[in-house]
Parts: sequence; C-alpha cells; structure tokens
Amino acid sequence: MLERYYYDLLAWWQVQKQRALEGQSLAEYALILALIAVVAIGALTVLGGGISGILEQIAGQLGGGG
Repeated sequence: MLERYYYDLLAWWQVQKQRALEGQSLAEYALILALIAVVAIGALTVLGGGISGILEQIAGQLGGGG
C-alpha cells in the first residue's frame, strides 16, 4: 500500500515538473517573439525611407513611375 502511495506521488511530481517546463517554454517563446517584433519594427522604421526611395527609383527606370 505504501509502495502505491510513493508511485502515485512520484507520478504526480513528474507531471507537475513537466507542466512547469512547458509553461516556462511558452513564456520564453513569447519573449523571443516580442523581441523579434521590436527589432523588425525598428529596422523598418530606420530603413523604411531608404527602401521606399530605392523602389521608387526602380519603378521610374522601368517606366512604372507615375
């Protein structure tokens, strides 16, 4: 009977440990995604004018500039 209690306790502990790891991984992925979004927005803000100018120049050379 005591063996069964220890087995159940160990199984419960392993499930709790796995849930904690899954929750931690989800939080880490969310932080990484947020960091990537911030970097992408920053890069587009800094480079947006230059990229727009290059695209307008290409469109003008192709005869598509209006």
